[in-house]
Amino acid sequence: MKYDVITIGGATEDITFYTDEGVLINNKKDLTKQKLLAFEYGAKVKVDKSFSGFGGGAANAAVSLSGFGFKAACLCAIGEDSRGQRILSNLQARGVDITLVQKIKGVETGFSFLLVGPSNEHIVFSNRAANNELTVNDFEIGILDQSEWIYLTSLSGEWKNNLEKIFSVKNEKLAWNPGHRQILTGIKGLGKYFKKTTCLIVNKDEAIELVMSDKKYKAKGRAFLNNVKNLLAALSSYGPKIVVITGGRQGADAMFENKIYHQPIIKETRRADTTGVGDAFGSAFIAGLELYNQDIKKSLLLAAKNAASVISIPGAQNGLLSKKNI
Repeated sequence: MKYDVITIGGATEDITFYTDEGVLINNKKDLTKQKLLAFEYGAKVKVDKSFSGFGGGAANAAVSLSGFGFKAACLCAIGEDSRGQRILSNLQARGVDITLVQKIKGVETGFSFLLVGPSNEHIVFSNRAANNELTVNDFEIGILDQSEWIYLTSLSGEWKNNLEKIFSVKNEKLAWNPGHRQILTGIKGLGKYFKKTTCLIVNKDEAIELVMSDKKYKAKGRAFLNNVKNLLAALSSYGPKIVVITGGRQGADAMFENKIYHQPIIKETRRADTTGVGDAFGSAFIAGLELYNQDIKKSLLLAAKNAASVISIPGAQNGLLSKKNI
């Protein structure tokens, strides 16, 4: 079966809770951890409200792309439990093909606790669980070869083996939003894959970590590393055709064919929480490349609109735009 896009990575059920009792700390000593959220040790913290929903990078992106009218499938792993069944039902209800979803015996389905604090920013406590058991074998490679796009998100478990297999496919359109484990590997571990990446999507902290992992940039000062233009140029030099760096309230920037594009944030109608905003932005950017014939400016605008819409409604998938309302 041929798909417009196959997303690869995690699928979870999310429990989100809000509290205003945390203290936001500016951490100037570490460029990669510029803000910290602290709570009194040993204290009982009051929760203002909570709700449950669905998340995971691959699931979020698949739901988003399906909404934009693309035939999307999700390559992820779940357990044979009620949580996994709820994830499957949600994907089907949102128009995502579940043929590639792997059901793992004896392992619970992944879930996340999301703490929403000041300014409705969030911190994720993630139990990868069944997501660690995802495998990419000849069957999956054969289907990936035929897909128009591959949208790769965070991987865990035996991710190095899976990454090697994913990048062996014949497909020439591969978007990559690497996860924390991949970022920690640095340029030395990821550089060969960047050469085969059509679009690399990272946030500013991740961009700084990647660039700092290269010996020739490690000694550069704070001013250099905090400049998004320098980060775009450095990451582009490793091979991706398009590099996108998201910067929260500072908007997003992209580099394509040595030209830099900036997209300011679209003001959200209300700021519920930032859960899934990165997935909303990245998936909409790829949708825009197809819908607007590779127009970077229009794609960034669509991505910003999708991100603003997600921020305005609690949950990673609840505020996603669709083809009808663009």
